[in-house]
Amino acid sequence: MGALVNMKALVLRNNGLMGELNSSLKNCSSLFMLELSENMLSGPIPSWIGESMQQLIILKMRGNHLSGNLPIHLCYLKRIQLLDLSRNNLSKGIPTCLKNLTAMSEQSINSSDTKFRIYGINETYIEIYGGYSLRGYKLGITWMWKGVERGFKNPELKLKSIDLSSNNLTGEIPKEVGYLLGLVSLNISRNNLSGEIPSQIGNLSSLESLDLSRNHISGRIPSSVSEIDYLGKLDLSHNSLSGRIPSGRHFETFEASSFEGNIDLCGGQLNKTCPGDGDQTTTEHGEPPVKGDDFVFYEGLYMSLGIGYFTGFWGLLGPLLLWRRWRIAYIRFLNRLTDYVYVCLW
Repeated sequence: MGALVNMKALVLRNNGLMGELNSSLKNCSSLFMLELSENMLSGPIPSWIGESMQQLIILKMRGNHLSGNLPIHLCYLKRIQLLDLSRNNLSKGIPTCLKNLTAMSEQSINSSDTKFRIYGINETYIEIYGGYSLRGYKLGITWMWKGVERGFKNPELKLKSIDLSSNNLTGEIPKEVGYLLGLVSLNISRNNLSGEIPSQIGNLSSLESLDLSRNHISGRIPSSVSEIDYLGKLDLSHNSLSGRIPSGRHFETFEASSFEGNIDLCGGQLNKTCPGDGDQTTTEHGEPPVKGDDFVFYEGLYMSLGIGYFTGFWGLLGPLLLWRRWRIAYIRFLNRLTDYVYVCLW
């Protein structure tokens, strides 16, 4: 097969292939699709996949017995849009060079370039002369999308996805994942990842599916995650997350299953009050509320006004009402004052 240097797609999924990949395949530098899923391939992921196959758009090697670490040479795949290495025995950390995956860093897709590299279709030629032939081949792939295996038949590949689930990956989630602005799906569940969820994940404005479940991730859920508008599937279950589940946007619509298995996590989605919420509830339904400084100030102000009004009213009008002599003297004073004002105005 290494002699088929013009081969564009190699699809060998669902077979019983064993052993390591033959290095002669590195001669197939024109491949845009390498699909080797559901076999029994073993050994490390060859570095020459990233070095020699830089035209790859789709790389699927899920469901094999591949071992070792994720080679940094995979970061040379600047055109990659679908990367699936799930259900293997890969170990160590996720490379921080993910930001070099140029196609995943772009929110838009150059469909004309993709069509040209897959089918040899020149859209400018089509616009001028009209019509084209797909040379009898149509691209079809299967992909795990939001937990369900689905088929896709479109060479434009509007889906950009990374699936590294069900391995033995360790270390932290690299913050560089925040550079992959075009990423639609990220699944790194069922590993041994630790540390906190990087707040940079909130930069992935195109993300529709995020699965970080069944790891050892700790700390709080960044509020930036709740601000991803298109996020329709979220699974953070069975980790060591803590604190209050963020609120905002549509985050309240996720069910308890998205957060279960995190003992120190609290919030409305889990029907579990957070520390401090219980005290507030007791105050509202049990003991009287604690009086703050503002309350004490206004309470004193109103009391002073009341006392002043009472003292002024009865200090002036009380004697006039109670003693006849004072009342007559007060009326005579008003009469003289009225006459004086009348004379001055006249």
